[in-house]
Amino acid sequence: MEQRPLGKSGLWVGRLALGTMTWGRGTDEYEARDQLAAFLDAGGTLVDTADTYGDGAAEDLLGTLLQEFECRDQIVLATKAVSMPNTERRFDASRRHLLDALEASLKRLDVEAIDLWQLHAWDPFTPLEETLAAVDSAVASGKVRYVGISNYSGAQTARACTYQQQVAGRAPIITAQMEYSLVERGIEREIVPSAQMLGIGILPWSPLGRGVLTGKYRHSIPIDSRGAQPDTSQWINVYADERSKRIIDAVCTAADGLGASPAEVALAWLRDRPGVVAPIMGARTTSQLLAGLASEELVLPSEITQVLDEISEPALGYPEAGWAQRR
Repeated sequence: MEQRPLGKSGLWVGRLALGTMTWGRGTDEYEARDQLAAFLDAGGTLVDTADTYGDGAAEDLLGTLLQEFECRDQIVLATKAVSMPNTERRFDASRRHLLDALEASLKRLDVEAIDLWQLHAWDPFTPLEETLAAVDSAVASGKVRYVGISNYSGAQTARACTYQQQVAGRAPIITAQMEYSLVERGIEREIVPSAQMLGIGILPWSPLGRGVLTGKYRHSIPIDSRGAQPDTSQWINVYADERSKRIIDAVCTAADGLGASPAEVALAWLRDRPGVVAPIMGARTTSQLLAGLASEELVLPSEITQVLDEISEPALGYPEAGWAQRR
């Protein structure tokens, strides 16, 4: 697998990442084991998880498999803290919570250090200075090697990154993990240009548009899919509009012409977008993961890339586009 630098750092990773959001929930230990084996066989290195995935079960399972495979040195291990699901606060980036969450993640993962520790979301109740001081402490302790953010707005990203760059010795922010796909290109308004200026690598989550870009919802809703489950159907139905349908049709048409799967086409398009380091593939099954990994061999013809660019182009306006931003 081709390697890329992780933002403005000396750390390099494979250009496709393995996500574990379903591990310990929809993906059992046997499927997880097969997924990790397939990912390593393909030359993948970046594995992403979070302290809240499966209420900690994903980290537990990943930690067990890292020991079983004896592959810790092959893996760039990424996890997250801040999220507090099913609580009134929802996000807690206080020093107390962050450092407690870090210790809990290290224990579940059974490692001495996290390669990439990411702030899962913006916390409006905690001063940014407190959050970033906790991050600096974690790096200084040797328990965290690099730092990233996730789901920040453009202004929040710029504020956090510039704050860390003001004083020598603060831990630089090197990545931004954001939802990004052919059906969700909103980060191109502010996050992508900000990341390029600040030297941040983009790690897209849900690169297949929550599954719709595989084409499996094109004509019906599979009974065993998330789109058919009452608790997750709305998550999928966000992309059931006419714009998304046109994009999905274009992806499927391109896939037919190239002899590839729609997932391969969608991932290859995203993989080569400006600023992107590695789309995170959060497959539920090993077969889904293998379909995604096959995109490593696919190079989209420029004509197809242009068509996909045009049909999925996000609406831009003042001030991010228009006469004031002409070059």
